[in-house]
Amino acid sequence: MKDPRIDKLARTLLDHSCQLQPGENVLIEAYDLPEPELVCRLVEMAADRGAVPFVNWKCNAVLRSLYRTATESGMTLAGQHELAQMKQMQAYIGIRGAANSSELSDVPADQLDLYQKHWWKPVTDVRVNDSKWVVLRYPTASMAQSAKMSTSAFEDFFFDVCTADYAQMERDQQPLQRLMEQTNEVHIVGPGTDLAFSIKDIPVIACNGGRNIPDGEVFTAPVRDSVNGTIAYNTPSQYQGTVFDGIRFEFEQGRIVTAESSNETERLNTILDSDEGARFIGEWSLGCNNLIHHPMLDTLFDEKIGGSLHLTPGQAYETADNGNRSRVHWDLVLIQTPEYGGGEIYFDGQLIRKDGRFLPEALQPLNVGLPAN
Repeated sequence: MKDPRIDKLARTLLDHSCQLQPGENVLIEAYDLPEPELVCRLVEMAADRGAVPFVNWKCNAVLRSLYRTATESGMTLAGQHELAQMKQMQAYIGIRGAANSSELSDVPADQLDLYQKHWWKPVTDVRVNDSKWVVLRYPTASMAQSAKMSTSAFEDFFFDVCTADYAQMERDQQPLQRLMEQTNEVHIVGPGTDLAFSIKDIPVIACNGGRNIPDGEVFTAPVRDSVNGTIAYNTPSQYQGTVFDGIRFEFEQGRIVTAESSNETERLNTILDSDEGARFIGEWSLGCNNLIHHPMLDTLFDEKIGGSLHLTPGQAYETADNGNRSRVHWDLVLIQTPEYGGGEIYFDGQLIRKDGRFLPEALQPLNVGLPAN
């Protein structure tokens, strides 16, 4: 029997996220899905809307072999091939499963760098800047394990979060967006963290199902050279197949001058040395999806946690551009709810959020669903 939640999710992706129109080309790209039902329904429902669906079905185990044996010329050609396809698309839906979230952990860093430079970045730049796009995960047993939930309970959680009321979320985010647009100086404090930067004149974007599923964040970027101080992230992060924990950065005039990890300091610095922009920040965001309370080693979920923030080394988005360019874009998360140590955020000297809860009256709807302090 078909799961009706699949159709509801597909409608969200096609109609809310991509706003797919007749005659548009849409690329549906799937990685390591356990079964094809969602892709099949997206193809059928896109065609029903008069659009033209295309499908890439990918396997991370195969990609691991490709990356490990890659040459620069091979990666360049692969990137050119996928770039030519992406340039013909008006919309993109990326669905990431995870048979093994550590599948790429033994690919040498220099091989992954070839992929990032010649394939991932050129294609991603076109997708992000020139198409209507959305990316999401797909519920698998390995994701349930990372979330410390049964497979059945995780599926229920997944569909509840991914088919949230994004129209209401948009309304709730508007006062925060306006407040951030009026802000110059941001000051973040917490255990191991004392960080300040300016967001003056950088656009502020409210995210409510248009680009990520699940969604729930309001982001901008620091003025590139304005970041000073220290941040200690308290959420593990998986990047290029390696799990990093206890990441700590020190900044001087926007640049990460010291980078440490409790388990992978050398590899952390290798990533940050990928190019000049990797040691500067390209995004700062406040998470406000209060259906998500705990990290699960999956960035699309973890960066949306209610009461969290993320501060991202690398590439800035053109929609909130501070001029930073890099082939790295690494969303690293700090949760500030009491369970994770608390913390405060100040806008121009005014306390705006304490221990994950917003204080101004206009922002109170963003606290609905947060665990009680």
